[in-house]
Amino acid sequence: MTGQPPKPRSELQLVQLLPNLITISAMCAGLTGIRFAINGQFQAAVAMILVAAVLDGLDGRIARLLRSESEIGAELDSLVDFVNFGVAPALVIYMWGLHELQAGGWVATLIYATCCLLRLARFNIGNRLLDKTTGDKPVASNFTGVPSPAGAMLAMLPAYIAFMSPDLPRLPPALLGIYMVLIGGMMISRFPTPSFKSVSFYAEHARFVMVGFVALIAALLSFPWETMVVVSLGYAAILVVALWQGRKWRA
Repeated sequence: MTGQPPKPRSELQLVQLLPNLITISAMCAGLTGIRFAINGQFQAAVAMILVAAVLDGLDGRIARLLRSESEIGAELDSLVDFVNFGVAPALVIYMWGLHELQAGGWVATLIYATCCLLRLARFNIGNRLLDKTTGDKPVASNFTGVPSPAGAMLAMLPAYIAFMSPDLPRLPPALLGIYMVLIGGMMISRFPTPSFKSVSFYAEHARFVMVGFVALIAALLSFPWETMVVVSLGYAAILVVALWQGRKWRA
Protein backbone atom coordinates (compact mmCIF):
# COMPACT_ATOMS: atom_id res chain seq x y z
CA MET A 1 0.00 0.00 0.00
CA THR A 2 1.37 3.35 -1.04
CA GLY A 3 1.53 5.89 1.73
CA GLN A 4 0.68 9.54 1.49
CA PRO A 5 3.54 11.73 0.24
CA PRO A 6 5.07 13.81 3.00
CA LYS A 7 3.83 17.35 3.27
CA PRO A 8 6.31 19.97 2.13
CA ARG A 9 8.15 21.61 4.99
CA SER A 10 7.51 25.33 5.27
CA GLU A 11 10.43 27.66 5.63
CA LEU A 12 10.61 30.56 8.04
CA GLN A 13 13.05 33.42 7.76
CA LEU A 14 14.98 34.20 10.91
CA VAL A 15 13.94 37.86 10.76
CA GLN A 16 10.31 36.78 11.15
CA LEU A 17 11.14 35.51 14.63
CA LEU A 18 12.56 38.88 15.66
CA PRO A 19 9.34 40.20 17.29
CA ASN A 20 8.96 37.06 19.41
CA LEU A 21 12.64 37.17 20.35
CA ILE A 22 12.19 40.76 21.52
CA THR A 23 9.14 39.71 23.55
CA ILE A 24 11.12 36.91 25.22
CA SER A 25 13.98 39.34 25.85
CA ALA A 26 11.51 41.62 27.61
CA MET A 27 10.47 38.75 29.86
CA CYS A 28 14.11 38.03 30.66
CA ALA A 29 14.58 41.70 31.59
CA GLY A 30 11.58 41.65 33.93
CA LEU A 31 12.66 38.44 35.64
CA THR A 32 16.20 39.78 35.98
CA GLY A 33 14.70 42.81 37.71
CA ILE A 34 13.21 40.46 40.32
CA ARG A 35 16.62 38.83 40.78
CA PHE A 36 18.25 42.22 41.34
CA ALA A 37 15.56 43.07 43.91
CA ILE A 38 16.22 39.82 45.78
CA ASN A 39 19.88 40.84 45.96
CA GLY A 40 18.93 44.30 47.26
CA GLN A 41 19.93 46.09 44.03
CA PHE A 42 16.70 48.03 43.71
CA GLN A 43 17.87 50.69 41.26
CA ALA A 44 19.01 47.99 38.86
CA ALA A 45 15.74 46.12 39.43
CA VAL A 46 13.60 49.12 38.50
CA ALA A 47 15.87 49.87 35.53
CA MET A 48 15.35 46.34 34.18
CA ILE A 49 11.57 46.74 34.36
CA LEU A 50 11.90 49.99 32.39
CA VAL A 51 14.03 48.16 29.82
CA ALA A 52 11.28 45.54 29.59
CA ALA A 53 8.76 48.33 28.93
CA VAL A 54 10.88 49.68 26.07
CA LEU A 55 11.15 46.22 24.52
CA ASP A 56 7.40 45.76 24.95
CA GLY A 57 6.85 48.90 22.90
CA LEU A 58 9.06 47.59 20.12
CA ASP A 59 7.89 44.03 19.54
CA GLY A 60 4.42 44.79 18.20
CA ARG A 61 5.60 47.60 15.95
CA ILE A 62 8.38 45.46 14.48
CA ALA A 63 5.91 42.61 13.94
CA ARG A 64 3.63 44.91 11.94
CA LEU A 65 6.58 46.33 10.04
CA LEU A 66 7.80 42.84 9.08
CA ARG A 67 4.24 41.56 8.57
CA SER A 68 5.05 38.68 10.89
CA GLU A 69 2.13 39.05 13.31
CA SER A 70 0.91 35.71 14.63
CA GLU A 71 -1.43 34.26 17.23
CA ILE A 72 1.44 32.88 19.26
CA GLY A 73 3.09 36.31 19.19
CA ALA A 74 -0.06 37.91 20.57
CA GLU A 75 -0.30 35.29 23.34
CA LEU A 76 3.37 35.68 24.23
CA ASP A 77 2.99 39.44 24.39
CA SER A 78 0.07 39.22 26.82
CA LEU A 79 1.75 36.64 29.07
CA VAL A 80 5.00 38.60 29.16
CA ASP A 81 3.10 41.82 29.95
CA PHE A 82 1.71 40.18 33.08
CA VAL A 83 5.19 39.12 34.16
CA ASN A 84 6.80 42.49 33.45
CA PHE A 85 4.06 44.89 34.53
CA GLY A 86 2.11 42.82 37.04
CA VAL A 87 4.44 40.39 38.81
CA ALA A 88 7.83 42.14 38.56
CA PRO A 89 6.80 45.64 39.77
CA ALA A 90 4.67 44.15 42.54
CA LEU A 91 7.50 41.99 43.89
CA VAL A 92 10.15 44.70 43.49
CA ILE A 93 8.05 47.28 45.34
CA TYR A 94 7.15 44.71 48.01
CA MET A 95 10.82 43.91 48.67
CA TRP A 96 11.76 47.60 48.48
CA GLY A 97 9.14 49.19 50.71
CA LEU A 98 6.19 46.96 51.57
CA HIS A 99 7.83 44.02 53.33
CA GLU A 100 7.75 45.91 56.65
CA LEU A 101 3.96 45.61 56.63
CA GLN A 102 4.34 41.82 56.35
CA ALA A 103 0.86 40.41 55.61
CA GLY A 104 -0.61 43.84 54.86
CA GLY A 105 2.11 44.61 52.33
CA TRP A 106 1.61 41.23 50.69
CA VAL A 107 -2.14 41.86 50.39
CA ALA A 108 -1.45 45.14 48.57
CA THR A 109 1.02 43.30 46.31
CA LEU A 110 -1.54 40.62 45.44
CA ILE A 111 -4.26 43.19 44.77
CA TYR A 112 -2.02 45.13 42.37
CA ALA A 113 -0.96 41.98 40.49
CA THR A 114 -4.56 40.74 40.27
CA CYS A 115 -5.74 44.09 38.89
CA CYS A 116 -3.03 43.94 36.24
CA LEU A 117 -4.12 40.42 35.30
CA LEU A 118 -7.75 41.51 34.99
CA ARG A 119 -6.74 44.56 32.94
CA LEU A 120 -4.84 42.39 30.45
CA ALA A 121 -7.69 39.86 30.26
CA ARG A 122 -10.18 42.64 29.45
CA PHE A 123 -7.83 44.03 26.81
CA ASN A 124 -7.44 40.60 25.15
CA ILE A 125 -11.20 40.05 25.09
CA GLY A 126 -11.70 43.46 23.52
CA ASN A 127 -9.18 42.67 20.80
CA ARG A 128 -10.86 39.34 20.01
CA LEU A 129 -14.25 41.03 19.72
CA LEU A 130 -12.78 43.59 17.32
CA ASP A 131 -11.30 40.80 15.22
CA LYS A 132 -14.69 39.08 14.98
CA THR A 133 -16.69 42.20 14.15
CA THR A 134 -14.29 44.11 11.90
CA GLY A 135 -11.59 41.65 10.96
CA ASP A 136 -9.05 44.33 11.84
CA LYS A 137 -7.64 46.19 14.82
CA PRO A 138 -8.14 49.89 14.31
CA VAL A 139 -5.98 52.26 16.30
CA ALA A 140 -7.99 53.30 19.35
CA SER A 141 -7.98 56.91 20.48
CA ASN A 142 -8.56 55.86 24.11
CA PHE A 143 -7.97 52.93 26.41
CA THR A 144 -10.39 51.79 29.08
CA GLY A 145 -8.49 52.20 32.31
CA VAL A 146 -4.76 52.71 32.70
CA PRO A 147 -2.72 50.32 30.48
CA SER A 148 -0.52 47.85 32.34
CA PRO A 149 2.85 49.37 31.24
CA ALA A 150 1.70 52.82 32.38
CA GLY A 151 0.36 51.30 35.61
CA ALA A 152 3.76 49.76 36.31
CA MET A 153 5.46 53.09 35.60
CA LEU A 154 3.17 54.87 38.06
CA ALA A 155 3.47 52.10 40.67
CA MET A 156 7.24 52.61 40.79
CA LEU A 157 7.01 56.42 41.16
CA PRO A 158 7.81 56.34 44.93
CA ALA A 159 10.96 54.39 44.10
CA TYR A 160 12.02 56.94 41.45
CA ILE A 161 11.65 59.73 44.00
CA ALA A 162 13.65 57.82 46.62
CA PHE A 163 16.44 57.08 44.13
CA MET A 164 16.46 60.70 42.95
CA SER A 165 16.69 62.15 46.48
CA PRO A 166 17.99 59.58 48.97
CA ASP A 167 17.87 62.16 51.77
CA LEU A 168 14.12 62.56 51.49
CA PRO A 169 12.01 60.39 53.82
CA ARG A 170 10.45 57.40 52.10
CA LEU A 171 6.74 57.03 51.73
CA PRO A 172 5.50 55.15 54.82
CA PRO A 173 4.79 51.48 54.06
CA ALA A 174 1.07 51.85 54.86
CA LEU A 175 0.69 54.74 52.42
CA LEU A 176 2.77 52.87 49.84
CA GLY A 177 0.40 49.90 50.15
CA ILE A 178 -2.62 52.16 49.66
CA TYR A 179 -0.90 53.75 46.66
CA MET A 180 -0.29 50.35 45.04
CA VAL A 181 -3.94 49.39 45.52
CA LEU A 182 -4.99 52.73 44.01
CA ILE A 183 -2.84 52.13 40.92
CA GLY A 184 -4.34 48.67 40.58
CA GLY A 185 -7.83 50.15 40.80
CA MET A 186 -6.96 52.63 38.04
CA MET A 187 -5.97 49.75 35.75
CA ILE A 188 -9.35 48.02 36.08
CA SER A 189 -11.35 51.26 36.08
CA ARG A 190 -13.75 52.11 33.24
CA PHE A 191 -12.76 55.72 32.61
CA PRO A 192 -11.07 56.48 29.26
CA THR A 193 -7.34 57.13 29.22
CA PRO A 194 -5.48 58.55 26.21
CA SER A 195 -3.77 56.27 23.71
CA PHE A 196 -0.62 57.85 22.34
CA LYS A 197 -0.74 55.48 19.36
CA SER A 198 -3.37 57.75 17.80
CA VAL A 199 -1.32 60.94 18.19
CA SER A 200 -0.59 62.57 14.83
CA PHE A 201 1.28 65.67 13.71
CA TYR A 202 2.04 67.57 10.54
CA ALA A 203 4.89 66.18 8.44
CA GLU A 204 6.85 69.43 8.63
CA HIS A 205 6.96 69.04 12.43
CA ALA A 206 8.61 65.62 12.28
CA ARG A 207 12.05 67.15 12.91
CA PHE A 208 10.85 68.62 16.20
CA VAL A 209 9.45 65.25 17.27
CA MET A 210 12.76 63.56 16.52
CA VAL A 211 14.74 66.22 18.41
CA GLY A 212 12.36 65.86 21.34
CA PHE A 213 12.83 62.08 21.29
CA VAL A 214 16.62 62.47 21.33
CA ALA A 215 16.31 64.92 24.24
CA LEU A 216 14.20 62.40 26.16
CA ILE A 217 16.70 59.59 25.59
CA ALA A 218 19.58 61.86 26.62
CA ALA A 219 17.70 62.85 29.78
CA LEU A 220 16.99 59.22 30.65
CA LEU A 221 20.64 58.29 30.23
CA SER A 222 21.92 61.31 32.16
CA PHE A 223 19.23 61.80 34.81
CA PRO A 224 17.14 58.60 34.77
CA TRP A 225 15.21 58.99 38.02
CA GLU A 226 14.54 62.70 37.64
CA THR A 227 13.29 62.06 34.12
CA MET A 228 11.03 59.21 35.21
CA VAL A 229 9.58 61.38 37.98
CA VAL A 230 8.76 64.10 35.44
CA VAL A 231 7.32 61.61 32.92
CA SER A 232 5.23 59.85 35.57
CA LEU A 233 3.85 63.08 37.03
CA GLY A 234 3.14 64.36 33.52
CA TYR A 235 1.20 61.21 32.69
CA ALA A 236 -0.66 61.43 36.00
CA ALA A 237 -1.66 65.01 35.12
CA ILE A 238 -2.95 63.79 31.74
CA LEU A 239 -5.04 61.15 33.55
CA VAL A 240 -6.53 63.78 35.86
CA VAL A 241 -7.50 65.94 32.87
CA ALA A 242 -8.96 62.94 31.03
CA LEU A 243 -10.98 61.91 34.10
CA TRP A 244 -12.27 65.47 34.58
CA GLN A 245 -13.23 65.79 30.92
CA GLY A 246 -14.97 62.41 30.99
CA ARG A 247 -17.07 63.37 34.00
CA LYS A 248 -17.86 66.76 32.46
CA TRP A 249 -18.96 65.08 29.21
CA ARG A 250 -21.21 62.60 31.08
CA ALA A 251 -22.74 65.45 33.10
